[in-house]
Amino acid sequence: MTDKYEEQTKQMDNLLSNIKENLPELETLLSDISGHWQYEDLIYRYYHHSFKVYWIQQHTEEMVALFLKLSPNEKGLNNKFVEIFEMGKDKTFKMEDNQNWNEVCAPMVEAFLHAKFFLEMIVKYGKEYDESPDMLDSGWAAVLILYGLR
Repeated sequence: MTDKYEEQTKQMDNLLSNIKENLPELETLLSDISGHWQYEDLIYRYYHHSFKVYWIQQHTEEMVALFLKLSPNEKGLNNKFVEIFEMGKDKTFKMEDNQNWNEVCAPMVEAFLHAKFFLEMIVKYGKEYDESPDMLDSGWAAVLILYGLR
C-alpha cells in the first residue's frame, strides 16, 4: 500500500469514528430539521413567497457547523458544496426581493436541501458501518466527497 492510500484510509476511519462519537447529536439535528416547522413549513414558505423562508438559513448553518466538527482533516468541505452554501446564506429580507424571488430565495432552499442530504447520509452510514468499507455505497461515497476523501 502507498502512503497516500494509507493516509486516506486513516482519514476515512477517523471520519467514521467522529460520526459515531457524535451520532446522538447528528440524529437529533436530523430529527429537528426534518420536522414540520423546519422542513415542511420552510419549503412551503418558499412557494408561498413568505419572508419566513429566510429562517431556513439558520438550519443550514447548524448542519454545516456540525459537518465541520466531524472533519477528519484540515481540507474543509467540498468546494461545490461550499459554493452552494455560500450562495444560500447571509440573506436578509428586503421588499424588493419579492421582484426577484427565485434568484434570491432558491439558493437558500438549495443549500438547505444539499445539507440535509449529507446529514441523512452521515447518519445512515454512521449507524450502518463499523468501519469504512472498500466497496462504497453511493451515499457513503458522497459523504467521502464532502470531506475530500474521494
